[in-house]
Amino acid sequence: LAQKYDPQKEAELRTWIESVTGQQIGPDFQKGLKDGVILCELMNKLQPNSVRKINRSAQNWHQLENLSNFIKAMASYGMNPVDLFEANDLFESGNLTQVQVSLLALAGMAKTKGLQSGVDIGVKYSEKQQRNFDEAKMKAGQCVIGLQMGTNKCASQSGMTAYGTRRHLYDPKNQILPPMDHSTISLQMGTNKCASQVGMTAPGTRRHIYDAKTGTEKCDNSSMSLQMGSNQGANQSGQVFGLGRQIYDPKYCPQGNQGEVANAACDQSGDPPGYHYYREEEET
Repeated sequence: LAQKYDPQKEAELRTWIESVTGQQIGPDFQKGLKDGVILCELMNKLQPNSVRKINRSAQNWHQLENLSNFIKAMASYGMNPVDLFEANDLFESGNLTQVQVSLLALAGMAKTKGLQSGVDIGVKYSEKQQRNFDEAKMKAGQCVIGLQMGTNKCASQSGMTAYGTRRHLYDPKNQILPPMDHSTISLQMGTNKCASQVGMTAPGTRRHIYDAKTGTEKCDNSSMSLQMGSNQGANQSGQVFGLGRQIYDPKYCPQGNQGEVANAACDQSGDPPGYHYYREEEET
């Protein structure tokens, strides 16, 4: 605490107190203010009749009483309790740094209240600017959203990838490939592999509700909707239904033409009734 004591501030306080009270403190700042007489005179200049009784006796308890009255007068003058000092801080030189801080705060309070002195010392307190709004004004302010809450003006999702896609970190130092194009679909977005539309009706077909209690008829599954396409202009030319498929293997079939082997197999097995094979006659 002793290292925080500022001799320059002491000189400024000395000049300010002497200019306000018109009395000399003396060469020793602490001893000149120890009895509390000059300090009580200072408070009476700042706020008249703030200290009504000033003891000029050399008795210790009289001097301590003067210091106590000065501290009470500073509190009534508007000083903050944290800026006050105790009587022993000055009387016994216990904490002269706190005494200096209190006197500087007192000079700032005097400047705030309009005291004119030849010494510019102390920091002026900020003035309170209180505003009073009517009830209608207060209710109207509740419907306004402050800009501190943010805004969605000019916001868009352009350039954003789908949710769940992986983030590609590109670092040429570690030989990481450049980012993938946005046309690539990650597996986290799902896949259509092994998917089928088995059992699904054509889009747009009506849904038939069958209820035996109400006598609703069953749905005709043989009807084909036009949305499923049309068979107009379709034919079955070139298609063979019911005929056996001949498999030719040279290991098990006799040597010869494939057509001859097939006809020979048919002759041996016997023709079914009402069915005839037609063979090409070989040219001799």
